[in-house]
Amino acid sequence: METIKERSDCELLQLVRGGDPNALAALYQRRQKGIYRFALQMSGSTSIAEDITQEVFLVLIHDNSNFDEARGSLNSFLLGVARNHVLRRLQRERFYSPLDANDSGAGDPILPQALIQNNGPLDELSRTETIESVRKAVLALPERYREVVVLCDLQELSYAETAAVLGCAVGTVRSRLHRGRSLLISKLRPAANEETAPATMNSTRCFA
Repeated sequence: METIKERSDCELLQLVRGGDPNALAALYQRRQKGIYRFALQMSGSTSIAEDITQEVFLVLIHDNSNFDEARGSLNSFLLGVARNHVLRRLQRERFYSPLDANDSGAGDPILPQALIQNNGPLDELSRTETIESVRKAVLALPERYREVVVLCDLQELSYAETAAVLGCAVGTVRSRLHRGRSLLISKLRPAANEETAPATMNSTRCFA
């Protein structure tokens, strides 16, 4: 017999609509981490990320009629709800809280893997860039570029899934991602240059 945890998202949602608390708990356990990470990477604030995660599941419980399986996955729908809440929150508060050094996102990749493959656009940069410097660079991106970098490179969603979250065409995702990555490189390169500068100065002194 199929257990609750083995059921698909849509099957769990049907059970949630029927008032099954175990299905809600299973769905929350499955999807809350991704929603939290997205909100954290978009806002830079653990408190905002926590609030948004709770709000997303309240929407799912009380107003889930907007979800249409034919238009995309439930995960894309939930991330889309999270995105709308994050953007409204940022527009209202217009600030980014500093990330805690020991927050739950510390396991994120130091650099988006899609950007550091061989001959990739960030290949020339030091691969020991700190998580903090990359997060600051991502947070400094304009929101329309930040969200595609977060979804495609940090959350590792496909172009189609990202398009479903953002409610735009796949081509729009591709163009924004290209621009977002370029902006990210420009923000990271000065930090990399600063790291190499002391070594260069020391080498020069040796030959003085």
